[in-house]
Amino acid sequence: MKIAFLGGGNMATALIGGLIAKGHDATRISVIEMSPAAREKLGARYPVRITTAPDDAMRGADTLVVAVKPQDMKRALASLGSEVRGALVISVAAGITLETLSRWLGGYRKIVRCMPNTPGLIGAGISGLYASREVDEEGRKRAETILRAVGEVVWLSEEKLIDPVTAVSASGPAYVFWFIEQLAAAAVKLGIPRDDAMKLAKQTVLGAAKLAIESTESPETLRRNVTSKGGTTEAALNVFEQEKLAERFSRAVEAASRRGEEMGREWGSKD
Repeated sequence: MKIAFLGGGNMATALIGGLIAKGHDATRISVIEMSPAAREKLGARYPVRITTAPDDAMRGADTLVVAVKPQDMKRALASLGSEVRGALVISVAAGITLETLSRWLGGYRKIVRCMPNTPGLIGAGISGLYASREVDEEGRKRAETILRAVGEVVWLSEEKLIDPVTAVSASGPAYVFWFIEQLAAAAVKLGIPRDDAMKLAKQTVLGAAKLAIESTESPETLRRNVTSKGGTTEAALNVFEQEKLAERFSRAVEAASRRGEEMGREWGSKD
């Protein structure tokens, strides 16, 4: 593959690093980035071509990864003109639909939408992907190869599921970080020194996640296995039940999903 990135921020940097680590030739990667600071940071890490506008390297790419913020997407795509013709376009922007992307690309529809997450920065991410009908099997494999450079992938059967994926896995790390904060804060309140409390909280979340991934048992079964009748875990889970934390958490994730849909309408209507 010859890949061009429109945007050289954190997610683009993670994808580039993952591709190079897996053996992709850095000389076959080009990046368009307007920010001098971002260009300097990326150039210091990887020997890729970095420019401020489309050039021959970008025009020769068979894959274009658009890694800019949703509010910047229309302007970024407008700068490309007809340069994308023939290339597979991969968008990592939340909310912006295939219909909107195609409209901003003058009707071009060889597009894959994907939603990665920040653990991709350490190669432990997961991405949800959805391809338009115009993307053939080779294009799907190409998109999957790029996203697998930073973790696992899940192909979605409907585009509308991108918003729930955004709420679950793209926003999900923030929920986990918040839980770590609260677990550590509770430990401090109970008398454990702050540094020890944070170490206990982080390692507990890490270990539980690894156990859930590597075990053949479901998370529900694993939870029941550590919940002895009349024990400490049951005491805590009873409070969760009394406070209806499951319902509240569900409403929070639903709110995130709705916001993704709203963002698509807001930015997609800005013609």
